[in-house]
Amino acid sequence: MPQKQRRYLLKSKQAKQILNEVSARLKVDVEALFGSKTDVEIAESAVGNIYLVNGKPLFFNVGESVMPTLLFQDFVLRAPKIVVDMGAIPYVCNGADVMAPGIVRVEGEFGKGDLVLVVDEKHGKPLALGESLQGSESVRSTKQGAVVKNVHFVSDKIWDFAKTLTG
Repeated sequence: MPQKQRRYLLKSKQAKQILNEVSARLKVDVEALFGSKTDVEIAESAVGNIYLVNGKPLFFNVGESVMPTLLFQDFVLRAPKIVVDMGAIPYVCNGADVMAPGIVRVEGEFGKGDLVLVVDEKHGKPLALGESLQGSESVRSTKQGAVVKNVHFVSDKIWDFAKTLTG
């Protein structure tokens, strides 16, 4: 089923504004990653807006905030990670929040509300992007309840739409 979409290049001022917002959210200097002359395209659809940076679908809109996609390799390499056991994978890949009993270990430091990557213990592949409900020290000691709110996961609508843009 083809989706109705619109795709266009952003003006440099708009592109810079989006990249600054992303820099602040990810605590990474995005300009250092991409250089000062960066082409930012927006692909609009019913699913949401995806921002293509130099032709790659790296960010998307969630409400008012811009988040990285799971296809943004520089973020995947740098982000703090929550490693989950193999039993948690089907749930996380269907949009469930990450629960404390499914966590094998925590890699990196983060605070409450920071973005974290959820990866599997066997291959270390990114499964989901989530917003931490607690700081890393608290997550390490928590034994029950939700610790990460799932925002974007493999096979969700954003993932599927972003994959069509990589062709």
